[in-house]
Formats: sequence, structure tokens, C-alpha cells
Amino acid sequence: MILINLDYQARTPIYEQIVSTIERYVALGVIKPGEQIPSIRELAANLGINPNTVKKAYDILENKKVITSLSTKGTFISKQIDKVLDNRKTEEIKKFKEQIELLKSLGIDKEQIIKLIDKD
Repeated sequence: MILINLDYQARTPIYEQIVSTIERYVALGVIKPGEQIPSIRELAANLGINPNTVKKAYDILENKKVITSLSTKGTFISKQIDKVLDNRKTEEIKKFKEQIELLKSLGIDKEQIIKLIDKD
């Protein structure tokens, strides 16, 4: 059973919290490819929310190819999740590079950018 903690006070919609939690669990290997996840009704009951909210989250995850639903069998983490994660990494790297170009256009040089990244 996956544990999803919802923040009802957050500005982030509940369905987005579900999506990001499941994506994070997959990325961290907490949920493995081919592993079954709770049904819409089961997760909605466990979280005490409307099943339509979970359905919206599952629809987004299915469109992103993170999960697959097999009628009468259940909902599973995609077996091609490594490819999905690689695509996601590529997208994030592209966004990161765009941000670096923006910083450069503002007059921040490579060394300053590296210092900003390493600063923690």
C-alpha cells in the first residue's frame, strides 16, 4: 500500500498532489515497474476524498505513461517507466539549460552560475 499524505491547506490541488507523490515514489524506486497500485475507489476511500479526484490524477498519470490500467485486472506502474523517466529527465535538463541561458543573458557568467548551483 502506498502512503500519500495530502495537504488540504496547500494551494496545490489534491489531484496534483497525488500525481506528484506517485511520480516521486516511482522515481525513487519505492514503487516498481509492473507493481499494482490501489484502485480509484480504494485510494479515494483510504484518503477520504471523492473518487473523481483520484480518477483525474490517474488519468494524468496514464497520459504521462506512468501507469497503465487493465480492465478487470487493476492499475499498474508502466513497465516502460524507465523510458518515461528518461524522457522526463531530458525535459527537465532542457528547462534547466533554458534557465542557464536566461541567467547568461542577464550577465551572470558560467563561474557565477556554478557557484549558485553548488551553494547550499
